[in-house]
Amino acid sequence: MIFYVLTIFPEFFYPFLEKGIVAKGIERKKLEIRIKNLRDFTKDKRRTVDDYSFGGGGMVLKPEPVFLAMDEVNKEFKNKKRVVLLTPQGEIFTQRKAEEFAREKALVLICGRYEGVDERIRETLITDEISIGDYVLAGGELPSLVVIETISRIIPGVLGKERSYEEDSFTQPFLDWPHYTRPREFRGKQVPEILLSGNHQEIKKWRLKEALKRTLQRRPDLLKEELLDKETGKILREVKRERRLG
Repeated sequence: MIFYVLTIFPEFFYPFLEKGIVAKGIERKKLEIRIKNLRDFTKDKRRTVDDYSFGGGGMVLKPEPVFLAMDEVNKEFKNKKRVVLLTPQGEIFTQRKAEEFAREKALVLICGRYEGVDERIRETLITDEISIGDYVLAGGELPSLVVIETISRIIPGVLGKERSYEEDSFTQPFLDWPHYTRPREFRGKQVPEILLSGNHQEIKKWRLKEALKRTLQRRPDLLKEELLDKETGKILREVKRERRLG
């Protein structure tokens, strides 16, 4: 998969591309990141990418650099592609949206800045508008990194044999279970005996039950019983019953 990133701060991305999951995906040739500096698509000496909003207000990202950058992207990748504007006005980014994007061959991420972008960018180029949460950042660079890493974990071969992304929170309709490692006892707190038993079936059941407990406590909105299989639904009802009695 190819990620195109249109930004005025390309240097923001380079450390991110040298470490971690994304770096492994690039090394394994499972994904590619192509960063386009919007200032390279300006025509004045100052390399201006923004201007005052008509009618009054703050600075807005100009249309020319974005359109010219997209012209270059379209020359490099001629097939259909999703073009995403990172903006606080967008749809909230979820694991389901990441899975949808991961089916694409190429994804263009436009990092908004200032008060926003010229509306003609939104009307003409954008297929999706994405927000990573109900708060405001200085620009779309951080959100684009979140989107890239989330999608990268889903692309086959990026994680290798380390683990499956399907075990992560939000891939299933509930949060992750508690994890423990050595030592078995630390400052008076013990690892649950079930995890030391070697009984993989019972460990799996314990993990599922603990995940459901945690989700019921922290994110009950995620628990939609109609999305659960028969066994998981049974354990959820057991957890709810224990909670009422406790």
